[in-house]
Amino acid sequence: MVAYAATRELVPLYGLYALLFEDHGLGTGEISSLFVLWSVVAFVAEVPSGAWADTVSRRGLLLLSAVLFTAGFALWLLFPGYWGFAAGFVAWGISESLKSGTFEALVYDELSARGAAHRYPAVLGYANAGETLCVLVATLSAAPLFAVGGYATVGWLSVAITVGNGLLVLTLPAAPRHASADETGAVPGAFVTRYLAVLHAGTSEARRNAVVRRAVLLAALLSACLAFEEYFALLAREGGSSTSAAPVLVAITVAGQVLGAATAGRTAAMTGRAMGAVIAAGGVLLAAGAALGGAAGFVAIGIGYGALHNAMIVAEARMQDAMSGTARATVTSVSGLVGEVASVAVYAGFALGTVWLPLAAVLAAWAVPLLGLAVAAVRWLPPSQSPLNSPD
Repeated sequence: MVAYAATRELVPLYGLYALLFEDHGLGTGEISSLFVLWSVVAFVAEVPSGAWADTVSRRGLLLLSAVLFTAGFALWLLFPGYWGFAAGFVAWGISESLKSGTFEALVYDELSARGAAHRYPAVLGYANAGETLCVLVATLSAAPLFAVGGYATVGWLSVAITVGNGLLVLTLPAAPRHASADETGAVPGAFVTRYLAVLHAGTSEARRNAVVRRAVLLAALLSACLAFEEYFALLAREGGSSTSAAPVLVAITVAGQVLGAATAGRTAAMTGRAMGAVIAAGGVLLAAGAALGGAAGFVAIGIGYGALHNAMIVAEARMQDAMSGTARATVTSVSGLVGEVASVAVYAGFALGTVWLPLAAVLAAWAVPLLGLAVAAVRWLPPSQSPLNSPD
């Protein structure tokens, strides 16, 4: 499971695609509009795909997700213009919505079947660490690959890697060994009836259970707050870096993300106050790094970004613990939906802000909403259910 999650992110084009768009004539506003399209497609499909994951084969959905993921990058390379990029983001957005909630629910149910649900934060942390480590390797490799063959070499190698990742889906468990992955087995009727029942159950739990609702909001908003990562390559170029050097600076932020993900198991039991402090520190470091610029600035951004990533993983794990209903993938997808909606606001804010301000100034200003989220996290984070913190 970790290998599948990790290699999905082994895409060298990640470090360069914003620059690919810019070098094909797109401005920051147009690039932001592509990110908005990406999020809109993802959130339109998010909750329905989560309910689908609660009624059909999760492995089958992940395989379909892999096919669309590959198609997205191929479209960019075959049709390198605004509409080709847009079509690629549509495919990628649907792919992400199919994976979101599906993979997490599969992992949680597999651990639950083994009586090891308490290990979910650590396993998810390892998966995220593997993902970000692969992003680090891929981002660093983008510089020499670009020097050798430009965007074509970076892009088609990325497509080939995504094909290999799709084949790894076949190695995932089809269902938990001691519990059915079909979370609607008690719902009578045909597929459509069961699908609608799960969709209703999942959204109802998020609406009516205050603890789940706050956990969903916290996880979603933390995810949205990380959306600014799409602008790191543009920020490096704004600071004077060349196309081949920009991925190296971006890799510094990925290194921070790796550290944040790898330590999620150790921080899984953090309190709401501790998470608030982590989020606040992350926001301050991002602002300082954006203002400072250069390698030192990207080091500060990397540390802050890693702290926020760690907090997001812990928040997502607490959200899973807080659920009591049967439609786990659907509730997870509700969080993904809220996160995508919030991400649209982030991208729109960057598009609007860069009309009058440098990208660095817009990123620095992002510390303000992060400080607000830090205050909310104190109350919104559900208490830890770790056996290490439970009374005997």
